[in-house]
Amino acid sequence: MATTADIKNGLCIVMNNDLWMVIEFQHVKPGKGPAFVRTRLKNIKSGKVVDNTFSAGHKIETARVEKRTHQFLFKDEFGFHFMNSSTFEQVMIPEDMIESSDLIKDGQEVDILFHAETEQPLTCELPAYVELEVTYTEPGLKGDTATNASKPATLETGAEIQVPLFINLGDKIKVDTRTRSYGERVK
Repeated sequence: MATTADIKNGLCIVMNNDLWMVIEFQHVKPGKGPAFVRTRLKNIKSGKVVDNTFSAGHKIETARVEKRTHQFLFKDEFGFHFMNSSTFEQVMIPEDMIESSDLIKDGQEVDILFHAETEQPLTCELPAYVELEVTYTEPGLKGDTATNASKPATLETGAEIQVPLFINLGDKIKVDTRTRSYGERVK
C-alpha cells in the first residue's frame, strides 16, 4: 500500500478492481480546508481517461508492472507477435491493444508493459518516431509551396499519412507515432 505522497506520473494503481495509470497529478493545498491530490487516470484496458481526487494521506493500492523491450516478428489473424530480445520468449498482442499499429514494420523494437504478478501484457508502446519509406505519393508541383500544403503518401507498412509536397517516391521519412504526422526527411 502507498499513500498519495507516492503518486507520480506513470504509476499504476488498482482502483475499483481495474488497473489505472496516472497520467498527471497535482498536489493542492488550499488556504482553507485539507490538502488533496487531483489526478488524471487512464484505464489500461479500455483507454478511458477520468479525473479523480484523493484526500491527502489516502491509502492507494499500487500494481507492480514491468516494461520490457520486444521485437516485432509478424502479424496474423490472431494479432501481432513479438519476441523478447533477451529471453527469446514470444508473446501475442491483439491489434486493438496497439495504438497506430499500421506504423509497425518487421524488426521494430517496442516497449510492452506487463502486469508483474499475472505476466499479462497490458499495453504496447511504439517508439516516439519511426523511419519508414514512402512507397506511393503523387508528384509535387514545383512552385506550389506558397503555403504549408500537404499531400497523402502511402508508407511501406501500408499506413497513409499527410506529407509536404517535396516528398517523393522512395524517400525515407520520420513519422511521429503519437500524432501520426510527418516529422522530417531522413538522409
